[in-house]
Amino acid sequence: MKTAFITGATVNTGYGVAQKFASEGWNVIITSRSQSSVDEAVSKLRAEYPAVEINGYGLELVLSDNTVNEARIHEIFDELDAKGVFVDCLVLNAANLGIRQQIFQNPLSDFINVLNTNVTANYCLIETAARRMVEKKEGSVVFVNSNTAYRSVPDRIAYSTSKSAQLGMMRALALDLGKYNVRINAVLPGMIKTDRWQNNYNDCRNALSNYTPLGDIAEFSDIADAVWYFAAHARNTTGAELVVDGGNMIQLYPIVPEGK
Repeated sequence: MKTAFITGATVNTGYGVAQKFASEGWNVIITSRSQSSVDEAVSKLRAEYPAVEINGYGLELVLSDNTVNEARIHEIFDELDAKGVFVDCLVLNAANLGIRQQIFQNPLSDFINVLNTNVTANYCLIETAARRMVEKKEGSVVFVNSNTAYRSVPDRIAYSTSKSAQLGMMRALALDLGKYNVRINAVLPGMIKTDRWQNNYNDCRNALSNYTPLGDIAEFSDIADAVWYFAAHARNTTGAELVVDGGNMIQLYPIVPEGK
C-alpha cells in the first residue's frame, strides 16, 4: 500500500488532500506545528477511513530563531525508515501566508520567516524524502503553490516571492531528479473556501479574486483532486504547473457583477 506525507494537513486544504488520498486507499501521514492538532486530525481521519493507516507528527518547520528545523525533519524520516514506511508522495502544503506584511513596517525577520518556511524548509523536506525515492527509483513531490506566484496582491511581498521561488525550485528539482524517476510538480490554487474565507479574514470574501470566469472559487476537493492527479496519474509529467483558480489567471481584470 502506498503512503502520502502531507504537511500542514490538520485543517482546510491540507486536510482535504489527506481525505482524498485516504479515500483512494493510500496510507497517510500528516504534519502540523501543533501536536494536539495533529492528534485530533489523525483521530478524525482514522474514524473516516478505518481501512488505511493514518499517522501524524508535530513539525515546526521554522524555529524561533528563524532557522529551519532540519533535525526534526530528519528525525521523522528516520523513524519512518525504522518502521519500514516509504513515502511515495510528498505533498508540501504547509505555508506562512505572510499576511499584512508591509515593506516599511515589518522587520526583515518576518520576510526571512516566510522564505524559510515556504522555500528552505520545503527544500529540506524534499531533499530528505528524495534520498529514499532515488534508492527506489520512484516517487512524487507536489507543491501546493498559489496563483500569487504570478499575480501579486497588496502587502504580501514575501508570500508572492516565496511562491515564485517554489516554482523555480520545482523546475530545477524536476530536472535533477528526473533521471531517478522522481517527479516534481505544482498545483496553483487561487482563492479557496477555507475557514479564513468563511470567516472573512483580511476581508478576503470581498477580494476581486472571488470573481472568476467560472463564477466560483475552489473547494478543498478541487485542490485535492489536482494533487491526486500528479501523484497517481501523471506518470510522464514533471516540472508542470496545474492552475486551479476558476480561470482567474486568464483574466486581465475580474468582471464584477453589477450591484456587487
